[in-house]
Amino acid sequence: MSWAPEERYSRQMLFAGIGVEGQRRLLAARVAIVGCGATGSAVATLLARSGVGTLRIIDRDYVEPSNLQRQSLFDEADAAESMPKALAAAKKIAAFNSQIVVEPQVADLTPANVRPLLEGAQLILDGTDNFETRYLVNDYAVQNSVPWIYAAAVGSYGVTLNVLPGKTACLACLFPDPPRGTFDTCDTAGILNSAASLVASIEAAEALKLLVGADDKIRRTLLSFDLWTNAQAEVAASAARLGCRACERRDFVHLAGEGRPHVTMCGRNSVQIHERHRPVDFTEMSFRLKPHGVVRHNDFVLKFWHDPYEMTLFPDGRAIIKGTTDTALARSLYARYVGS
Repeated sequence: MSWAPEERYSRQMLFAGIGVEGQRRLLAARVAIVGCGATGSAVATLLARSGVGTLRIIDRDYVEPSNLQRQSLFDEADAAESMPKALAAAKKIAAFNSQIVVEPQVADLTPANVRPLLEGAQLILDGTDNFETRYLVNDYAVQNSVPWIYAAAVGSYGVTLNVLPGKTACLACLFPDPPRGTFDTCDTAGILNSAASLVASIEAAEALKLLVGADDKIRRTLLSFDLWTNAQAEVAASAARLGCRACERRDFVHLAGEGRPHVTMCGRNSVQIHERHRPVDFTEMSFRLKPHGVVRHNDFVLKFWHDPYEMTLFPDGRAIIKGTTDTALARSLYARYVGS
């Protein structure tokens, strides 16, 4: 069913900050969302319902039962089928707004594919779970003068930052180096769905400001909050840091991708293998793996259980191995059952 924008978005267009012209800009906008977990799925929902014309959703992962507590675009059927999150999100969005374009990309954002995956986006939104990918997005955004919004949530804590290259501080200005030592993750501290939803709502609101051209309303601070303790803080981020690797020196080391490690993923005891790239025939692979464990597959993923490990294999050869955080062991299991 098709409705005119004046009907579908009437309440949004009545808001003085958007109006008719703002809605026209939203309908023409192209936004990339990197990661479709708790934050990413919530921000995708909000922007799709707001009428952002094209959403490119990039996610490497698949839906699991533990996601359903906080990832609002997915249901039990998606978890049962181990549906890739990007594809499940596109299907759900089409059910409530078929008038926008959703471009699902089942992929891990890496230095090798960052340009084609983010090309054409006028805004990039963070829905990821690791600093490695965020630094990669930051390098791409600063180099190409594309605004992006950093957002993260863990436990009851949320944090977000608007990055406007050439106008504000970037992620490397505020965090020159990745966090060191031990720090909380979803796997160790859990996460409240309300914390993820709140940071996604703030991210979505800032995205709307950027897309309609309300530059004077855009927040220029690093905002953090804790919903459980009621703590809140802001750090000035209105200007680039003197000597910033990315902003001033134009040294985009993460785009170069030298020594890029494997990623231990949020929420699971698992390692991703993304150094291999070759097409996988699931029917043939299923036949090969059956003597060694339990196998099932659909068109999008193949799952293989060999106690105590679980391997999820994607059509491009990428794999997620659950049951270990040892990258050497994960690489060994991959070589043994898939090939080196």
